[in-house]
Amino acid sequence: MQAALEALRDSRPLRAEFICREYLERNPGSVEHLRLLGGALLKQARYPDAEQVIRHALAIHPGFPHLHEDLGSALALQGRHSEAVPCFEQAIRLEPQLPQAHKKLGEALAALGRGREADESFEEFFDRDPARGKVALALDHLQAGRKEEALDTLRTALRENADNVDALRLLAQLYWKDKKQLSDAEALLRRTTKLAPGHTMAWTMLGGILLESNRHAEALACYEAALRADPASAVAWSGIGIAHSHAGDVEKAVEAFERAITLRPGNANVQLSYGHALKTRGDQPAALRAYRAAIAAKPDFGEVYWSMANLKVFRFEDDEVQAMEQQVARDDLSQSAETHFRFALAKAYEDRGDYDRAWHFYETGNQRQRGTVFHDPVAMEVRHEQIEAVFTPALFEKFSGQGHDSPAPIFIVGLPRSGSTLVEQILASHSQVEGTAELPTLVRLAFSIGRYRPDKKGYPESVAELRGRDLKAYGRQYIEESAAFRSTDRPFFTDKTPNNFSHVGLIQLILPNAKVINARRHPFDSCLGGFKQLFAKGQHFTYDMAELAAYYRQYHATMQYWHRVLPGKVLDVHYEETVSDLETQVRRILAHCGLPFEEACLRFHENRRAVKTASSEQVRQPIYKDALGYWRRYEKHLALWQEMLGDIVEELPEAVRNAGR
Repeated sequence: MQAALEALRDSRPLRAEFICREYLERNPGSVEHLRLLGGALLKQARYPDAEQVIRHALAIHPGFPHLHEDLGSALALQGRHSEAVPCFEQAIRLEPQLPQAHKKLGEALAALGRGREADESFEEFFDRDPARGKVALALDHLQAGRKEEALDTLRTALRENADNVDALRLLAQLYWKDKKQLSDAEALLRRTTKLAPGHTMAWTMLGGILLESNRHAEALACYEAALRADPASAVAWSGIGIAHSHAGDVEKAVEAFERAITLRPGNANVQLSYGHALKTRGDQPAALRAYRAAIAAKPDFGEVYWSMANLKVFRFEDDEVQAMEQQVARDDLSQSAETHFRFALAKAYEDRGDYDRAWHFYETGNQRQRGTVFHDPVAMEVRHEQIEAVFTPALFEKFSGQGHDSPAPIFIVGLPRSGSTLVEQILASHSQVEGTAELPTLVRLAFSIGRYRPDKKGYPESVAELRGRDLKAYGRQYIEESAAFRSTDRPFFTDKTPNNFSHVGLIQLILPNAKVINARRHPFDSCLGGFKQLFAKGQHFTYDMAELAAYYRQYHATMQYWHRVLPGKVLDVHYEETVSDLETQVRRILAHCGLPFEEACLRFHENRRAVKTASSEQVRQPIYKDALGYWRRYEKHLALWQEMLGDIVEELPEAVRNAGR
């Protein structure tokens, strides 16, 4: 019995069930073990099974108050509140000192609309268990939309008892949901798991917070702790899948998602994540099956339809297009779902050659998304001015050769949807280069420079006051932190974060031997690619045509500046020239990186490495020219870009300017 109780306390209901059933085979009339078995089944959400076991125990011992409470719980969890009420009342008659029975009775009465009687039961519960009563009161505040009152109640509960596990967990949940005080939420959950090592929900919540901070290894450890407490936790298995996906271990991610789906097959979010992992692995048919399973579970899940469209080489069936049209016609659809549906419909009509209809959905989808994100167009102009003021020829001369001497990184920069994934795939097909992903390392490192200065002088101004040994230390830090995203010992690796284009000066200072490649494309195709893409996060400048063109101008000006002050540091690779003359461009790319030519780089599409970006399916095909000058299909809608970017177009090589004619 002690072992079964400990298993339940540690949130290991399967273990508790096994212990109880093994004992009951030898002692079938043990009411205590029947009650524990019922509790284990309730923990597993097997409510009808739990009801049957508890009724059997009550037949043996009808005067056991806790069993009446347990039966009421089993009935209430099945939505049978009118049957649950007399069970809780009988439990209280037999044992008035059962605080949880009063609470559960109040909940059942409230569900039946018997508000006055529910209030009386809750008051009784609060009087008998003040600590839990405050948590219950906080939950009532939340259900009534009184969030500040809920927060105050939980903080009061913790002042009175700092070890109130329920209050710790719920307060952390509120902080996490609001995306505020995340460090406090993490601290509260760490305290919770220390007090209750078997608290599965606390472990999975902590894992979620750590994932959002890109602390994948720590998150994985939390989910593994949750599984030790409850091996049947679908949430924990899903978290493990997400952690492995972020860390680049797609095979382990797929395995974890499959375990989660086995435990909870109807979870649309897990099916979506599973589809993403399968897409990354290159298994499009399986990814589509997972996406369609998510739609079957949740027909209004717009993000799934967009994920299917985001396969790029996929075309929707007629009934799927009709289903999406029906969804956007609803007036009760969430804004996020509607935006996803509009982008997916745009891709569907584009594939059918109906470019006007496609543009309608791209334009309206972008309008809706722009209202949900923050982008300051002026900030980019200010950043460019700061770059020219800080990263001067004199600064580069002063610190020449003083950074970390590793030649390993190859940075691929540019704008999204401009061919950077193709360049990465070419390089990753070389025997000496490991293709990683869009690493967050350099951006995080850049904005850590000067973060704690008393004068608040941040990046990039604070770079000018660094010393040579600081630069070397930052370069070493980049190499060490990026190692977490690597899985081979190849001497070189790629970092394909497009927005690193503004950090080329920093790269030169801290990693002077690193190579930089600027993936370029016709401005209209580059902007159109961004406008057609609904990004999972970031790239907020892409949702407005004028802001997108303004951003392109600043990007272009920044790259021109790097060419002037760091001649030869950056190699421009035009997508159009690569597609038209692959071997010449491959040889240019490899020569710039100091690598010998290898035929495998021409057969990049045969490389089965995991690719996370939107171009994942496209770079698994041989080179094709269908996308050259794609903007011409939408030319009548692009007058604004022609006005804002025409001078840049005129400077392009002829092969780029005339592509698609």
